[in-house]
Amino acid sequence: MASFASALVAALVLGLVNAVIRPILILLTLPATILTLGLFIFVINGLLFWFVGSFIQGFVVAGFWWGVLGAIVYSIFSWALAALVFPTRAAPGGRPT
Repeated sequence: MASFASALVAALVLGLVNAVIRPILILLTLPATILTLGLFIFVINGLLFWFVGSFIQGFVVAGFWWGVLGAIVYSIFSWALAALVFPTRAAPGGRPT
């Protein structure tokens, strides 16, 4: 990352790409995703991460596999942050609602 501003721009563009392009790609590659039991989504996420890194100055993704690794780290971080911000509440019987 060259600066905090480029990190914010990369996060914004990655969010837009994940909101618009990712569902279309998942729908188009549904047979491959089903065949690989969902593992092909890692490939899609890596390609999108690499794609964003290719045109945002200051956000560098060195290659496809670094894109896949970055997408995995990004997913884990997003999941952990969502778990902290939106914890599931337990019902009186101990079961989540």
